[in-house]
Amino acid sequence: MADDIRITDLAAPVLTELQQAAIDYGETLEVDLTPQGILADASAATRLDDFGPEDFLPRLGLLCDEWSSDTELTGIARLSLRNKLLQHARSRLLIQDVLKRHPEIHDVQIREPIIVAGLPRSGTTHLLNLMAADSRLRSLPLWESYEPVPMPGETVTRGDTDSRYQRCLEQWQSMQQMTPLLAIMHPMNPDHIHEELELMGPDFASYNYEWLSVSPRWRDQYYASDQTPHYRYMKTVLKILTWQDGDHTGKSTRWVLKCPQHLEQLPVLHQVFPDATIAITHRDPVSVIQSAATMIAYGQRINRKRVDLERVLAYWSDRIAHLLDACVAERGSIPEAQSFDVLFHEFMSDDLGMVKKIYDKAGLPMSAAAEEQLQQFLRDHRRGRHGRIRYDLRTDFGVEPAELRQRFLAYCERFPVRIEVE
Repeated sequence: MADDIRITDLAAPVLTELQQAAIDYGETLEVDLTPQGILADASAATRLDDFGPEDFLPRLGLLCDEWSSDTELTGIARLSLRNKLLQHARSRLLIQDVLKRHPEIHDVQIREPIIVAGLPRSGTTHLLNLMAADSRLRSLPLWESYEPVPMPGETVTRGDTDSRYQRCLEQWQSMQQMTPLLAIMHPMNPDHIHEELELMGPDFASYNYEWLSVSPRWRDQYYASDQTPHYRYMKTVLKILTWQDGDHTGKSTRWVLKCPQHLEQLPVLHQVFPDATIAITHRDPVSVIQSAATMIAYGQRINRKRVDLERVLAYWSDRIAHLLDACVAERGSIPEAQSFDVLFHEFMSDDLGMVKKIYDKAGLPMSAAAEEQLQQFLRDHRRGRHGRIRYDLRTDFGVEPAELRQRFLAYCERFPVRIEVE
């Protein structure tokens, strides 16, 4: 068993030679973080110029302006953010192109998906990846979420021979070198089953951008905007992936998906996926904040010139509160026959048993073959096999857990989570 790991330099990072060299290199770069430059580069790379409806332009412009104005970003962070936006712009062109050439894709069905919603760091990733081991269900590996449609001249193979897989593998290897503890906290290897909100990226939407950089202006416009069109865009990309698999109707494919953002978009989620079964995970919010804030702060040693722990904790405490307040208010919008609440401590004590309960709700029998596939996944993915991060909210952030928990009393009364951080 790997050892426990304690990060003791969150506020004043002690950089490795590789990290310092990357930061120094970033400061030599001139990064064109403008919509015009990004869109031009995307068109040049794909040899396409139709981005589809232009409602995305103000959203792209906001991101570019907010990040360009952030004087605390390192040069390497600016480059990384630009590359992400460029990736999304390329994918938007490719998505628009395949839809124009194959309009029949719009008729593909996304049939009775099983969708996991829940706080980040609350077991959603483990639950998704566990169910994704069931070969009867279609899931979204990270490499495919980043590039749902191949570049011109590339073919769809859905395996490690796919060029998209290889590009994702290079990113994963770089992450392991540059931020090894982040790789332990949140694995991003190509086969890792990822969140479908990545498919909103080509529409320049979702709360995902808040995880990439400090983005309060983006958060505010996200709060003020109806997310239904972006969920429909995401569903269209799922149709493309289903069609690319050779299932041109969708009748042979059942997806398993997950995203924490769904917690604050439950009515929208149900509207766009009316026949979905939704499993909602619940965990001690203080434990979630402790983990999420530590992960964000650790990543900032590369991305920001100064790590402001107070700001990190304040932002993500508010963000988690918004997710949970919305969940409490809107939980009843999902019919009982199509939803299931998953308490984290119960899931951790019997993960396979919890999956069986979700399958019962979704009308999916647990076959002997499926149970063996899930058991094999559990054998291959023992918790803590790469080490465990030991979190300490009180020492690292100077906050008493009981004090922080006060703002989540309504949620804890509604859902009987077990207190993990005393």
